[in-house]
Amino acid sequence: MCRTFLFLVLSFLCLTIDGQSSDYTKIKEKKISKGSVFTKIIKRELPAKIVYEDEDVISFLPLRLQAPVHLLIVPKKEIYTINDITKEDTNLLGKLFLVAKKLAKKYGISKSGYRLTINVNEDAGQSVFHLHMHLLGGKKLGAMIENNKN
Repeated sequence: MCRTFLFLVLSFLCLTIDGQSSDYTKIKEKKISKGSVFTKIIKRELPAKIVYEDEDVISFLPLRLQAPVHLLIVPKKEIYTINDITKEDTNLLGKLFLVAKKLAKKYGISKSGYRLTINVNEDAGQSVFHLHMHLLGGKKLGAMIENNKN
């Protein structure tokens, strides 16, 4: 009885410390082992409407647009999440922002405003485990999250 209780408590603590459900962790591991859909786009194994590309970064339209202007900006280096970046990735990450600035201007949203988002893991809804930035604009986007005032 005591061992069972201790196991349950430790299991709960591990879930709390890691912060990801076991189902999400299994899905994440499976997707990572199969390789990123974005890497397949980079290698031209899958089609995409590419709007920008250089030696380090590629940008293309996502399958499900969430705003009139919605682009994915992806480093060609496969990095699973922001949690996996290293000091050596500093210049690459800066380049993502410079590409975002360039594309915002090209698509006419640099003055009216735009949003850049990077989802990290379960609570943020990350479903592709290859670091990527969403560039969203072309309309008033509203609050990032709902403010539930009681």
